[in-house]
Amino acid sequence: MSTAPFIRIVEVGARDGLQNEKANIATADKIELINRLSSCGLQTIEATSFVSPKWVPQLADAAEVFAGITQKPGVNYPVLVPNLQGYERAMAVGVKEIAVFTAASEAFNLKNINASIDESIARFEPVMARALSDGIKVRGYVSTVLGCPYQGAVRIADVVHVAERLFQMGCYEISLGDTIGVGTPAKARAMLKAVAGSVPIAHLAIHFHDTYGQALANILACLEEDVRVIDSAVGGTGGCPYAKGASGNVSSEDVVYMLHGVGFDTGIDIESLSDTGRWLSALLGRQTSSKVGKALGAAD
Repeated sequence: MSTAPFIRIVEVGARDGLQNEKANIATADKIELINRLSSCGLQTIEATSFVSPKWVPQLADAAEVFAGITQKPGVNYPVLVPNLQGYERAMAVGVKEIAVFTAASEAFNLKNINASIDESIARFEPVMARALSDGIKVRGYVSTVLGCPYQGAVRIADVVHVAERLFQMGCYEISLGDTIGVGTPAKARAMLKAVAGSVPIAHLAIHFHDTYGQALANILACLEEDVRVIDSAVGGTGGCPYAKGASGNVSSEDVVYMLHGVGFDTGIDIESLSDTGRWLSALLGRQTSSKVGKALGAAD
């Protein structure tokens, strides 16, 4: 058994990675993606989102996908829910963990979900109450923690305030997202340290996009501040459609390769993960965005 410090990867490719894809992806392919990821050693795989099909048509088959996957013992399959209606749909198919989301930027929230930060939090207060009553774990997402495509810089104090509210409401973990990928290591570290002053570091996760090629450097800086949960997407899929260059999430393969290289354990088989990333990218009609995936594929 490894004695190296453990990092938990939250794989978001099946949800955040696919939600903005224009071409329709078959339900069977989404199920196969999650089943493939389950065999890679991941402990947390975000499966889908129970949002309105009108807003995210790519995930209109959320119930069918969740019901169709082969759930592996020891693996969690959380889903995103925006409101009580989404929560009810998720409960109907046996979901055991959910996530709620808001932003640290008022401008982003208004553009993205047509609600202020306070209004967005008010929307999922009944969700939180039901989930806690039902024994369902809730994860919280805070987006635009290092910048917003509409207002530019986001005050660290605003990030701290939103993260603290989610934690106090009962979210067991808060994921801090650099939605448009503008962060740099010093800014990422400063933001994380500030939030950790209000929310214990053991309850914080990081979620970086690689728009400017800074994601791995940002992750390394946050690891030095003792964060131990990292969100990433196989093949580097997804990303914010409002970001310049529209780059995707940092790729899980690249994150895992770096973590193993600096002495952390993830429990993940990098070869299987890279195979899955190349399979998914081929399905989407393009090359993988993962440098590790490309390198290991060329070596085969």
